[in-house]
Amino acid sequence: MKWMACPVGPIQANCYVLEDEQTKEALIIDPGSEMDRIASIVGEKKLHPLAILLTHAHFDHIGALDPVRDRWHIPAYLHENEKDWPQDSDKNGSALFTMTEAFHDRPVEYLLTKEETMDIGPFTFDILETPGHSPGGVSFYFKEANVVFCGDALFNGSIGRTDIYAGDQMQLLQSITTKLLTLPPDTVVCPGHGFTTTIGHEAETNPFLI
Repeated sequence: MKWMACPVGPIQANCYVLEDEQTKEALIIDPGSEMDRIASIVGEKKLHPLAILLTHAHFDHIGALDPVRDRWHIPAYLHENEKDWPQDSDKNGSALFTMTEAFHDRPVEYLLTKEETMDIGPFTFDILETPGHSPGGVSFYFKEANVVFCGDALFNGSIGRTDIYAGDQMQLLQSITTKLLTLPPDTVVCPGHGFTTTIGHEAETNPFLI
């Protein structure tokens, strides 16, 4: 499996395009904005998207949700604790930023309700519940590829903010400690913003965790 980060929107949220090299099928994680850029990556690589995975439903991670769904006729997956957030600009935060819009009339196609191993086409991954930044935050762990896509839970040298709607710092720290730091130290961390890191590096150096 290969993956590519595509920072999008005014807050430069990382949208990730995952590629199975044999089948050319793809997953799209957190299409936050700039549908044209996402489509360009998919087109250049001649990929066939299968689904959208949402780490959480803040506006900067779901802004291009409908255009991506409509372009390739694919479903979206979101944790049930945020099932109404795409339709609520107060909850998803877009009401606070006049330059953004993240309102989606129709709900996502699939709600994640528990931690489990999921298969979508050639992709196999574990769903880890990592709330705190938001109540439905999840991380997607691809064991064979040695990478975890954790949204805004854990960053390179920092953690997600919790001073926003339904944020909970103690819950976030517990999520990071029990769900992410327990992964192998060399696991690559692909965060919702900024640069990649590793679990081991964050366990040793992240000022919020030591």
